[in-house]
Amino acid sequence: VQLQASGGGLVQTGESLRLSCTPSGRITGLKVMAWYRQAAGGERDWVASITAGRHKRYAESVEGRFTISSDNAKNTLYLQMNSLVHEDTAVYYCKFTSAWGDYWGKGTLVTVSS
Repeated sequence: VQLQASGGGLVQTGESLRLSCTPSGRITGLKVMAWYRQAAGGERDWVASITAGRHKRYAESVEGRFTISSDNAKNTLYLQMNSLVHEDTAVYYCKFTSAWGDYWGKGTLVTVSS
């Protein structure tokens, strides 16, 4: 099963984007779905996560601006990003953690011009 992240693009400061992450097949035993991001030259950092029980957590840098959600029936993960700033520029990756292991998606590039 492959994950495909989409929805990235070039926006200006203050604008919004919505990312989606869709698996190529059904993933059972999902425990946690999460978004990570990696800026050029940087490490891959955790951004937000949502558990099977819908408990959400956010990195301090995005708290109040980003909203993570999921459609469990479709195994689809979303990240609504509002009030984007230049520091949000990165490749965004989704990760699904199931009872059988971790799945990573290919990233989608978000560029915020200042």
